[in-house]
Amino acid sequence: MPAPFGAVDRVALGAVAFALLAWVVAPGAAVSSWAALAAGLLLLGRLARWQGWRTWREPLLLVLHVGYAWLAGGFLLLGIAGLTRWLAPADAVPGLTVGAVGTMILAMMTRATLGHTGRALHAGPGTCLAYALVGLASLLRLAAPLAGDNTLLLLVLAGAAWSGAFGLFVVLYFGPLTRLRVRRCDTP
Repeated sequence: MPAPFGAVDRVALGAVAFALLAWVVAPGAAVSSWAALAAGLLLLGRLARWQGWRTWREPLLLVLHVGYAWLAGGFLLLGIAGLTRWLAPADAVPGLTVGAVGTMILAMMTRATLGHTGRALHAGPGTCLAYALVGLASLLRLAAPLAGDNTLLLLVLAGAAWSGAFGLFVVLYFGPLTRLRVRRCDTP
């Protein structure tokens, strides 16, 4: 079982709230960068408590931990980008958007679809490929600004991997989702 919600969780979530507020109010300020770094480190600590590596046999569960790792990594990248100049702050944002949001959306869509259509909560090879593609899209998107003359190529490849991940979801889950029988509220 995962570690129970406690002080570490409260501090980490408070740090995230503060980092987001600082990022909105003063995106270029040092306090925003330090807050983002602190939030990222605290999120990593929180993630470590959950022992996600133990879920490696079930990708449907592992991918949730990977998405959360992207959240921590996104905050770390924001902090590093603000404190150093090797990465522009805007180029760190895909860690949060493509990485964390994209991974979590795909993970939750697959899990919810399997559950709501009465299927086993198990990610098959196609679903695992979709997870890998969204991860690849995240890495390529983050690497693109650092690629010099190959920036556009990496952006195109990142877009193709992203589209492939969500396109594969449609191919794999369209049938089960469209065969759902919805019970009307006014029927007994």
